Amino acid sequence: MTKVEAARMSIEVAPEEHRQIKAFAALHGLTIREYVLESVRKRLHREKESAELSALTTDLRHDAVLKDLWDNNKDSAYDKL
Repeated sequence: MTKVEAARMSIEVAPEEHRQIKAFAALHGLTIREYVLESVRKRLHREKESAELSALTTDLRHDAVLKDLWDNNKDSAYDKL
């Protein structure tokens, strides 16, 4: 198995935040490291999805076919939700 090079991160948190992170990690059966990494990875995934959606909607203005599919009377009811 190939060893992957890793970078070390260190952050300071308030004692109460540390206690909460530790408690939630334990509730999920994870170490603090696993819990924090999982949380960060989920956030990064959401940020990436948001950026991709933003890029897609920006492209709609420049792509006539996508614009017609996106802007139609049939689906306009969903805009009000």
